[in-house]
Amino acid sequence: MCRALLYLGRPVLLDHLLYQPDSALVRQSFNPRMLHLLNLAGFGLLAWDRESHAPELPWEYRSTALPVFDRNLKSLAGKVRASSLLAHVRGVAYSTEVNISAQNTHPFRFEGSTLALAHNGDLYRFAEIRELLTPAVAPRWRRQICGTTDSEWIAALVISQLADPVSFSADELGKAVIAALGIIREARQRAGITISSSVNLFMSNGEVAAAVRYCFDFGRYRTDDPARVNEANLRYLSLWYTLGHDFGHHEGEWKMVGAEDAADAILIASEPLTADVSSWIEVPEYGLLTVDSSARRPMLSTTDIRL
Repeated sequence: MCRALLYLGRPVLLDHLLYQPDSALVRQSFNPRMLHLLNLAGFGLLAWDRESHAPELPWEYRSTALPVFDRNLKSLAGKVRASSLLAHVRGVAYSTEVNISAQNTHPFRFEGSTLALAHNGDLYRFAEIRELLTPAVAPRWRRQICGTTDSEWIAALVISQLADPVSFSADELGKAVIAALGIIREARQRAGITISSSVNLFMSNGEVAAAVRYCFDFGRYRTDDPARVNEANLRYLSLWYTLGHDFGHHEGEWKMVGAEDAADAILIASEPLTADVSSWIEVPEYGLLTVDSSARRPMLSTTDIRL
């Protein structure tokens, strides 16, 4: 059911997020600690570097290959540093009906907008509510949807709620996310859908970011065929973050060091990347984090989502 991470702060080697820690994102593709489902349906990342040419444009990498066997990704991760990273390993239901393709790998980003989005979860009976969401998605974004996932539609819906899809504040991004969730809730109600649907979101443009831990109608599951109710729908999907000065290998272990009140880096992930989780904070259910790092120090705000 997907795993994702979002980093903002001092430039960090991608290898230190994707491969090296105890529960690095690539490790989570085949051995997640907080969800006993494999994430083998694709890997993608966007990485921003403030010192690079055109720093507002991210470096992009996507593949449907298993990241643990991806030599190109491993080689690049050992050389590239980024001041912001949004990465995702895709997990899907075990079915021959699932479309595994480059077009369906996260994160999603559209021409004409700086916002990128990755999703952990799924919208139950999405094909039915997609038509109801269409009027709320601006045509310029709708025309760019090329995959089959609910996640890409959520990305287009959030961007459609931004007054300026290129330059926006963390607060404006947070309001756009809440508005998009409200539109989805209304569409679900119109379609008579009350089955649990997780929507954990990770969003960034390299300077501001937002992360959401949310679930529609949590606690309501399918009863017609218990065999089709998977583990991911029986629990509230996790989301964690850690603040500090430097994420790396310190004193024989992987951790974030430095006091929170002087933090210049934040790492948000579906589950902690380190064996010791004492420096990690779990985002509460129905929680929204917004982060502004434009002043080179992440300013974090938390909000309860009430729809």
